[in-house]
Amino acid sequence: MIVVLAFAVSLPHVANADVLSNQTKMVLVKTITGGISPKSVTSSGMGLVSAQNMMYTHSVTIYDGKTQQLIKRVSDSVKLRDFGYTQYSGTYKGSPVEGTFSPDGKYLYVTNYAIYGAGFGEEGTDVCSPASDIDPSFVYRINLTKFTIDGLYPVGSMPKGIAITPDNKYLLVANWCSYTLDVISIAAQKTVKQLKIGAYPRGIVISSDSKKAYVAEMGGISVHEINLSDFTQKRIPVGLNPRAVVLSPDNSKMYVTLNSAGKVVAWDLKKNKAIGSVKTGEGARSLAISSDGTSIFVVNYDSDTVAKVNASDMSIIQTVKPCIHPIGITYDAPTSTTWVACYSGSIKVFSN
Repeated sequence: MIVVLAFAVSLPHVANADVLSNQTKMVLVKTITGGISPKSVTSSGMGLVSAQNMMYTHSVTIYDGKTQQLIKRVSDSVKLRDFGYTQYSGTYKGSPVEGTFSPDGKYLYVTNYAIYGAGFGEEGTDVCSPASDIDPSFVYRINLTKFTIDGLYPVGSMPKGIAITPDNKYLLVANWCSYTLDVISIAAQKTVKQLKIGAYPRGIVISSDSKKAYVAEMGGISVHEINLSDFTQKRIPVGLNPRAVVLSPDNSKMYVTLNSAGKVVAWDLKKNKAIGSVKTGEGARSLAISSDGTSIFVVNYDSDTVAKVNASDMSIIQTVKPCIHPIGITYDAPTSTTWVACYSGSIKVFSN
């Protein structure tokens, strides 16, 4: 069920190229509910937006970005035997955390916090390590023509962050409890490299030329810059508890949330130094960037707020209170809208 709670303005279907995002304010245009518990929301940039609904509703919901209408609810239940895991019988449930769309728009890949069923132990906790002996999990591949799960990829313990290279070569998965990053080859359909990151790898972003990946080590002070040709790493010391990462459109700057400080840091990748920061609220978590690169949107979980930040000088343009505990955010370029995941059971859509 889709419920409209507010219409403040007419929702723009096409961005106004003459108006920069940092010159506008966020306005609530729609509230989406209906049996969801979104941990994250993800725009395909091609007309779809997905919500990953964890173990509370065991589903991924997929929406039309233009109309915000529900297209399909995909259950996270699978028969592992059907995918070659013959040691398992019966149906198993997942717990979708985050998603990434393939650049050709054919698939949605989703991490699962844990797998539920015979042969799998209890789910892990947010305080864990490779010594915790928490069961590994799977990434699901959802076919966006049939809206069914048609592929499974074994990964580490408690996978959270996920991103696909723009050239459709690699799928990168951050394993929270394993302290690793799985590199899955799309062509080979298997993990070809597993990299040690450190405590609690989380957010991932990939350069537009598919040459570098940036992975936040939330249990430390660094974002790891990974060369995707030889998998060498370089640490970028951005500050304590980096959680989410985005790049400017020209890939020259990186923006990172520092969870415990409630800040966003701007980092010049060419000069290799911080060039600004701003306190956005308490418990800064997910973030997104407008397609023109002028605005950053930051979810502050403990403040119950979303901050819109001017990327040029790191000043706050606007702060809104969308719900209790906003936790995920995505920017949908075709409609110039910002979608906010509210863990309590809704999605708030804002025009910009």
